[in-house]
Amino acid sequence: MKYDTINKENIVKLMEIFYTKVQHDKDLGIIFNTAIGTSKEAWDEHKIKIGNFWAGLLLGEGDYNGHPLKKHLDLPYFEKELFNVWLKLFEESLKTLYNEEIQALILQRAQMIASRFQSILYR
Repeated sequence: MKYDTINKENIVKLMEIFYTKVQHDKDLGIIFNTAIGTSKEAWDEHKIKIGNFWAGLLLGEGDYNGHPLKKHLDLPYFEKELFNVWLKLFEESLKTLYNEEIQALILQRAQMIASRFQSILYR
């Protein structure tokens, strides 16, 4: 059964599914593993941090206090097309957990973030 609501618990599951895909992706894995590290502890910390970001965005709760755009600006150059890979993996992850309505809601937010980042990173 797929979730028809968003809560912290299923956001944690989303982060686990999504970042497992990212970590093993032939293109994104290199970027993320270089930026985050390859240890389980580093990845667990990242999943918690980004889970808090999504909890804040989707639920109005969480204690995220980072600067996601700055983190992306600090990365070495990467191809704009990798945002499409990121979105594809994110959408695949959403489909494993949520009903279509919730998938669409969260994916729309992710697309808005990707679009905003791209407009700044690739001016």
